[in-house]
Amino acid sequence: MSTTHDADEDIRNRDIQIYVNGDIVHRDAAKVSVYDSGFMLGDGIWEGMRLYDGVWAFFDEHMDRFFNSCKTISLDVGMDKAGIADALAKTAAANDMHNDVHCRLMLTRGIKNKPFQHPALSTSGPTLVIIMEHSKPVDRLQTAGIRLATVPQVRGLPTSQDPKLNSHSKLNCIIGCLQAEAAGADEALMLDPHGFVNTTNACNFFIVRRGEVWTSTGDYCMNGVTRQKVIDLCHANGIPVFEKNFSLYETYGADEAFLTGTFGAQTPVAQLDGKPIGTTERPVTKRIQQLYKAMIRDHVAALRAG
Repeated sequence: MSTTHDADEDIRNRDIQIYVNGDIVHRDAAKVSVYDSGFMLGDGIWEGMRLYDGVWAFFDEHMDRFFNSCKTISLDVGMDKAGIADALAKTAAANDMHNDVHCRLMLTRGIKNKPFQHPALSTSGPTLVIIMEHSKPVDRLQTAGIRLATVPQVRGLPTSQDPKLNSHSKLNCIIGCLQAEAAGADEALMLDPHGFVNTTNACNFFIVRRGEVWTSTGDYCMNGVTRQKVIDLCHANGIPVFEKNFSLYETYGADEAFLTGTFGAQTPVAQLDGKPIGTTERPVTKRIQQLYKAMIRDHVAALRAG
């Protein structure tokens, strides 16, 4: 069983320092209250980022999504983007981290006075936690690819729980993941409420048909930063790309398929529901991967020079 977040083991992660509300402590001492609204109710927002040569890639885009999500659920961050950047810098310095680092930034509504739902019961202010790990994606996924299974669990309507929110409440995706595992696959391909192909339980999903790159409309999925970068790269490099509704019929007949996410960048898909997707050649996927790596290099170089 593989996932798009499989990483090479790094023993340095056994002694990482974690940021908890301004303190930086050993992972064994990093704790939050059982009354914390994130633990109790999944009431929080998170963001995943990667560190390349001392630069948090696409930091502004990640912060735009993070602060927009927090505003949507009336969650006061307690600091501005510069404050988040400073907390990230201190945590990276405490761990002597510079490259091949993955960060999970988590903000909850904080400790509740009583174990009940109402947000007004969280009166002590938010809880901010930053976990950074030495984390390099395993190479084998680039050749073997990911196996997906279409699952009955769907991504919801914006009026139930908007999938654009990077919320701590991930049970919907976890159920999809469990259903895929039961089907013998690595991850779940989830449909939208109308039955069109949407996203996986963890990443955004793309197919390639006759040289064209297709992804969902974005109405029912997390609008990933890497997803948008791939769309932008296609536009800039003459690769036809479409955000549209498409069905499993068109997906089974695709020439290639791949996933996008901050951790794995672009991960090829080997099969869906036991049916192979294309071959291991994957020319369009490989071109996009090369373009994305060049974009990261240019982005990091520009920020370091500035």
